[in-house]
Amino acid sequence: MALKDKVLEILEENRGRSVSGNKIAASLGMTRSAVWKAVKQLREEGYTISAVTNRGYCLTSDNDILNEPSIISFLETEALGRKMDIFKSVDSTNSFAKSLAQLGAVHGHCVIAETQTDGRGRQGKKFHSPNNQGVYVSVIVRPKLSVEYALTITSCAAVAVAEAIEKVSGLECGIKWVNDIYANGKKLCGILTEAAIDVEQGGLEYAVIGIGINVSNTIFPKEIENIATSIRAETGSSVNRSQLIAEVLNCLERRLNNITSQDFIDEYRRRSILIGRTIEVTQGDVTRTVLCTGIDSFGKLLIKNEKGEAEALSGGTVRFPGEEG
Repeated sequence: MALKDKVLEILEENRGRSVSGNKIAASLGMTRSAVWKAVKQLREEGYTISAVTNRGYCLTSDNDILNEPSIISFLETEALGRKMDIFKSVDSTNSFAKSLAQLGAVHGHCVIAETQTDGRGRQGKKFHSPNNQGVYVSVIVRPKLSVEYALTITSCAAVAVAEAIEKVSGLECGIKWVNDIYANGKKLCGILTEAAIDVEQGGLEYAVIGIGINVSNTIFPKEIENIATSIRAETGSSVNRSQLIAEVLNCLERRLNNITSQDFIDEYRRRSILIGRTIEVTQGDVTRTVLCTGIDSFGKLLIKNEKGEAEALSGGTVRFPGEEG
C-alpha cells in the first residue's frame, strides 16, 4: 500500500475529526514531511482535507470519492468486498469482473468504478454511468448452486439492493421483474447477472452480479429522462456512496447465504410493482399484453395470457402499456 493510501486510511477512520501530523507520522513510521506530501497528493486527487495549526489534518465529512478504506469502514461481510479493485474509469465493471472470474478470482471479489465508458444493461442496452454520480459495482460470487437455483441470483440480488438503498437513504424501493429497482414509478437501479455453468458438475461455476445505482444524477440523456431517477432526485439529498456500496454488499451476502431457503421470494413479491397489473411482455420479436398474477418460488413471472391460460416466464422484458423504453 502506498504511503498516501495509508494516510488516507487513518483519515477515513477519523473522518470529520482532526488527527495530528505527528500522530500519523508516528503510527506509520514516517516523517512529518512525508505526511505533508501524502496529504498534498490526496488533495490533488480531489479529497478535501483541512489543516489547522496545533490540531492536524481532517478529512471533511462531505468527501465522496470512492476508496477502499472508506468502503471497508462500513462493511460487515465475511467475503463480499474483502477483495476489491477501484477504478476512476473502466469500460464495464461486469466485463472486467468476468475476465477476473475466468482467471480464478475469489468469491466476493468486487470491481468498482467512478464511471463506465461502456456500461451494459440487459439485452445489449447501454447503462448511463456519469462520473462520480452513481454506484457501479460488479461482484464475483461462487455459491455452490444447481442451475435451477442459479436462476434466482438476480431476483435475490434485487431484494438485497432494494433493502440497502432503503436503509441508507430512506427511499422506498419496488422491483420491476426481473432486474430493475424502481422508486416512484421511475428506474433507479439496474442489475445485470452473467453466469458461467460448470458442465461437468452440472452447477454454477461463478456469477458476476453487476449493479448500477443512480445516486446524485439530476440530468439524464433525453432518451431516458422521463423514465429514470436517482436518490437525490427523489429525496432531495445524496448519500455517501461508500456506505451505499458497503450496505449493498452486506445485504447481498446475507441474502445469498440463504438463497436456497428462498426466503427472499416473499420480499421480492412484496416489492413487485407488476403483480395484479396489465403489462406488455416482449420475447424475441413478439410482444403480448397479459396480466401479471405473481412470482413463483424460482423468480419466474406468472402471467395469464390473452386466452386466459396461465404461464410461467423465465425470460423476456416487461413494461406497462404506453410506457417509454
